[in-house]
Formats: sequence, C-alpha cells, structure tokens
Amino acid sequence: MRDIIRMIVVLGVMAAISGSVLAGVKSGTAAKIEYQQLKFVKGPAIKAIMEGCTNDPLVDRFKIAHGDSEKSFYVGVFDGKAKSVAFEASGKGFGGDIGIMIGIDLETDQILGAGVTTHSETPGLGSRAKDDPSFGAQFKGMSIEAPFKVKTDGGEIDAVSGATITSQGVCVGMNDGIKVYNELKSQIEEEIKAFEK
Repeated sequence: MRDIIRMIVVLGVMAAISGSVLAGVKSGTAAKIEYQQLKFVKGPAIKAIMEGCTNDPLVDRFKIAHGDSEKSFYVGVFDGKAKSVAFEASGKGFGGDIGIMIGIDLETDQILGAGVTTHSETPGLGSRAKDDPSFGAQFKGMSIEAPFKVKTDGGEIDAVSGATITSQGVCVGMNDGIKVYNELKSQIEEEIKAFEK
C-alpha cells in the first residue's frame, strides 16, 4: 500500500513540474510565435497593402480592445505622416472562416487594399481569393461608405470564377471590418499619433 501511495505522490510531483516547465516555455515563446505568425501569415498581405510606406508596419502596431477581444492595427507612414492602418476582419466562406486584411487611409476613408490571410477554401477554386492579387486589388480606392458586394448581388466586385461563396464571404468580412473601423475610428486616430515621424 505504501508503494502505491509513494508512486502516486511521485507521479503528482512530476506532473506538476512538467506542467510548470511547459507553462514557462509557452509564456517565454509567445511573443516570438506571435511575430512569426504575423510575419509569414499576415505579413505578406500587410506589406502589399502598405506598399510604399517608409516604416515597417509589422513593427509599428497597436491594439485596441473591442468587445471581448483586442484588435491589432498595423500603421503605415507615408511622407512622414502616419495616416493609414491595416487590420484583420473575417467572413464565412465555403470551407469556413476567411481572414481578410483591410487597409484604410484615415484621411480619405478609402480602401488602400485588401488581402486574404487565412482560409479553408477549396484548393484551386476558393483559394484563388488569396492567390490571385487581382481579386483583392478590386477593393483599392473604394470608399468605405458603399457596402461591398459581388456583382451577382448587385455590387461592384467581380467574384472569383467558381468561388462565388468565397467571394461573398470576403465581401461580408470587408463590411464587418468597416463597422469595427467606424466604431473605433476616434481611438485609432488617437493611437496613431504616436507613430508620426
């Protein structure tokens, strides 16, 4: 009976030590993992949207609380002036959630660009929303005032051929993202002042 109790105590102590080590490793690497995900998953869309900026929007970023979560905003500095942000929104596609990076010029409230960051869409069909730069380029220069819709729904966006549901999901995500932007605009304008050069 003592051997069983001793074995239970030893296993309990080992489990506690292992759990502590794993928790320490997770907290110690969390910032590096976040940056790597930012650099390789979201970064290409951010860099394409902020093309021509004089800063690194992956480094110049801030967060604002929105509901139960925080939204990350990536700052673009043009001609020494921090006047644009990119942030991620999401919509529902055929295969699940679609992550969409949206860039907005704060002075004109025009879309700088849009790009799909993550998706679970069908390879060769819905995945082209991410792979085909001409799809995201359609949003560039549009005002945030007009709702985004594909042409079959009465809008101005050409759907990706064979992937109408994916294209509609991107448009819904864009509209949802604009709502968040409008709700947080005064806070965004306040936070972005710290990045003036």
